[in-house]
Amino acid sequence: MTREVLGWWLVTRMGLFVLSVSAPLLFNRGSDYPNVWRAWVQWDVWHLKALAEYGYTHGEPSQAPLAAFFPGFPLLVHIVQWSGIGYFGAGIVVSAAASAIAGVYLARLAQYEFPELKGLGPNAAVVWFGAPVGVFLAAGYTESLFCAFAFPAWLAARQGRWARAAVFVGLAATVRVSGIFLAFALVVEFLTSKKRDWPSAPWLLLPAVPVLGFMAYLKEVYGSWFAWQQAQEKGWQREFTWPWTALSHTFDAASTGYFSGDRSDWTWMFRAELVALVIGLIVLGWLLWRRSWGEAAWIAATVGAFCTSYWVYSLTRATLLWWPLWIGLAVVVHRHRWLGRLYLAVAIPLAAIWAAAYFTGRWAG
Repeated sequence: MTREVLGWWLVTRMGLFVLSVSAPLLFNRGSDYPNVWRAWVQWDVWHLKALAEYGYTHGEPSQAPLAAFFPGFPLLVHIVQWSGIGYFGAGIVVSAAASAIAGVYLARLAQYEFPELKGLGPNAAVVWFGAPVGVFLAAGYTESLFCAFAFPAWLAARQGRWARAAVFVGLAATVRVSGIFLAFALVVEFLTSKKRDWPSAPWLLLPAVPVLGFMAYLKEVYGSWFAWQQAQEKGWQREFTWPWTALSHTFDAASTGYFSGDRSDWTWMFRAELVALVIGLIVLGWLLWRRSWGEAAWIAATVGAFCTSYWVYSLTRATLLWWPLWIGLAVVVHRHRWLGRLYLAVAIPLAAIWAAAYFTGRWAG
């Protein structure tokens, strides 16, 4: 199974590489010949690179408040760049290795959950690698690394190996604020699991250690325990907003004419955010119906966080963290082959469009 998963990982990485070279040449906005090798360096990659290079104590070298980003990914990038490949190259290498690890563990988790469906594991990895927003599993973003910790964490939790699960959740909590939601889901899973082991309960406190440690560090640097949240509000308008107001803002942004000129492509991205929201609610309903309380808590916490910002955005990328979605799709594909063909017929063109948008500097969620 591992070899098959890694084979699909390699094939999909090759496809994205081809797109990274061809898209800037075909869809170049300017008159100058594009530097196709820099196509991977877009959006948050600049901020994460700045953080890996300068840390939190050098202001805003990338013109954004860097406290918004957790330290796990930039720290690993800083270490890998010692090999001489540079910060941007290190980010791609970290994401490449992490996506391979995450794909293997997603396959193992899927097979563990549905042992009666032979070959389900590789199918889960394929639908994940081929996700419409799969470009963010290859670019120097945090999604791959988070999943490389989150997927084995949940597999361990389902197996009743709570200490191991807590360690991996703690590592995930160094990468993204989503680690806090994952820690909450782990507690719910423990309390509702038939494999609950009370002597292991103290391990559930472990993920709080890196989060509180990071907050204490920010207190020393910025004077506030919640500097990461304040940075999110300053740089990305993630101040608390009532869900109905956030949805109103998002519907406005998804309306024709709200954005114009170079930002006209943002309209379609906000429409995609609304689609991602609907998908999240469907997955949440399915998990509640199955009484998968821990996973339901994970999806609910993630969706709730995105629906309480000024508007819903970057939820499309967050779908990559929803292993129940990809395992559920794999189950559907396994049981109804024609739906699998339909999924690939839709997902592959969307993935190519999304990747082309990213590689040409358009906002891609």
